[in-house]
Amino acid sequence: MPHEDHTPGGAPSTAKTAPGRSRIAALDVLRGFALCEILFANVQLMATGRSAVAEQPMGEWDPWLGMPIFSLLFGIGFALLLDSAGRRATRPWLALLRRLAALLVIGLLHGLLWPGEILATYAVVGLLVLLPSAWLPRWAVAGFAAALVPAALIFGGGGPLLVAGLFLLGSALVRYGVVERIEGAARGPLLLGLLFAAGTAAARWAQAGAGPAQPSFTSSLADLLVVGVYVCGLLVLLATPLRPVLRFVFAPMGRMALTNYLTATLLVLAATHLLGLPIGQSPTTAYVVAGGILAAQWLFCALWLRRCRQGPVEWLWRWATWGRRPALRAPTG
Repeated sequence: MPHEDHTPGGAPSTAKTAPGRSRIAALDVLRGFALCEILFANVQLMATGRSAVAEQPMGEWDPWLGMPIFSLLFGIGFALLLDSAGRRATRPWLALLRRLAALLVIGLLHGLLWPGEILATYAVVGLLVLLPSAWLPRWAVAGFAAALVPAALIFGGGGPLLVAGLFLLGSALVRYGVVERIEGAARGPLLLGLLFAAGTAAARWAQAGAGPAQPSFTSSLADLLVVGVYVCGLLVLLATPLRPVLRFVFAPMGRMALTNYLTATLLVLAATHLLGLPIGQSPTTAYVVAGGILAAQWLFCALWLRRCRQGPVEWLWRWATWGRRPALRAPTG
């Protein structure tokens, strides 16, 4: 999911966050977009304590879109942290281990509020897959990603297997230098997005032709390709005059994604149990509440980041990662 301030996701793209590396604003925008989608898709589940979207479909909102983006970004963030830890620590694996262990604790605590939370799964999959991948060559990481993602689609379309595949895919994109070139890139994302769109159309056509007996692989593949279309579409738009608008809307949320993800659950539960709003029964109420929460979070993020380097939970997570208290206040002047 989110990652810390010295890697892409916590400062303007022009700010140096590590020696020789500038922040990649596109990752902030993608993370903020995914965060918004996840809340709209899951707000009723949070309100009623359910953990699976399939238990009660909610309107027409795609409940599957945001998490694959977060999984990919988590793999990217881990690989960037691995690079930073290799320069800053004599035992970089220890920093990575502490980071994932801290995420596991956060996820288990969050699970007491909402059983559908994903952070604990991310931590466990990270410990089992991402941490060992730090000792693998990049071609092996890419190969495992290429094997795990299709396997996940064949055997049910999601779950920890897909998370593991997307983690490794994100890590491979960093290690092959793709992530460093996404800022301002339009041609590559455009061509890839068109390819994903064609693949989505073909998968939907095959799904419709197969009828009720159609395999879950076709449906899951189409869903994952749609995610690819959204990601590529945002990257293309970031290379247009709409870039400042997208950064203004999504980047503050993306820079504090972990804080926002956790506080959204608290706010939804407060609106349900303290204010008595019928979020679980009324999709309209659910959407209005989700929009209000996101607006309040955006304002908080914008004001907080004027004075601080990163969100409060991100700051604590970074402290746990490096074993020493980092600076919170942003430099002035």
